[in-house]
Amino acid sequence: MQKKLKGYLQLCRPANLPTAAADVLAGLAIAGISTSQTAFWDFNLHFSIDAILLVLASVLLYAGGVVMNDVFDLAIDVVERPERPIPSGVVPLKHARFFGLLLLFLGIIAAFVVSNHTGIIALILTLAILSYDKYAKHHSFFGPLNMGVCRGLNVLLGIAYLQSWEQWPYCLVPIIFVFAITMISQGEVHGKNKGNILLAGILYVFVIFYVSYMNQNTAMPFLYQLPFLVLFAGMVLLPLRKAYKANIPQNIKKAVKAGVISIVVLDAAMAVAHANLGYALGILLLLPLSMVLAKLFAVT
Repeated sequence: MQKKLKGYLQLCRPANLPTAAADVLAGLAIAGISTSQTAFWDFNLHFSIDAILLVLASVLLYAGGVVMNDVFDLAIDVVERPERPIPSGVVPLKHARFFGLLLLFLGIIAAFVVSNHTGIIALILTLAILSYDKYAKHHSFFGPLNMGVCRGLNVLLGIAYLQSWEQWPYCLVPIIFVFAITMISQGEVHGKNKGNILLAGILYVFVIFYVSYMNQNTAMPFLYQLPFLVLFAGMVLLPLRKAYKANIPQNIKKAVKAGVISIVVLDAAMAVAHANLGYALGILLLLPLSMVLAKLFAVT
């Protein structure tokens, strides 16, 4: 029983789930919760329940997406990753398929409970997730782009709560960043992807400057945003540099892992400009949780 439970948990990539929650929390901040009547720190019961439901929806959709990814990847994993729950037989394929689809369904329902706007975004996100899992990931360009779009929609899920559609350009941040991470991950089995790593490094730097540019029209002083951007830059660029110098699967996997976990910091960097320092630090608390879980469960 314990082995089977661990297998189901492994399918959900627990270390990645806090990053999905951070996306929605950042989206809520970008939407303007600090200037609305439902400010986060007022502990408005209605808003608090909605926020919890949106975070839950995001986590369920992410978990369902990675479970379905392993379902579709069975033939490849039998050869390249036979230790994973499905190819190893710990979780039967039909059970994993039902589990993944159930998580996606519950995620959509949770989003629709909040509002029709967030529900529709969740439905579109689910379609994007399944598109990546089944088709796009096999393409060297559209795969990373599709994955990035999924993250962008995840942030939009939070923005949609207050229907602050004018803030949609922030969704380009996770699209570009996750596009770069996914490109790097294409070499995590065999290595030899220096070209992708170099391009990813350029995109990482672009993301840092783009966030700085987008945040400049907010009331929060740049000095409050700077520590988050510096922390983010260090987390993603140092492992990337090591993976470029020694272009082996072990270093590439570490660079991918660092990129995924650092999404929490990136979300905090966007949120701090629109909410307050306490809100951003609250998002940042998801980082140690993700790091602890990353020691227990695989990130990729």
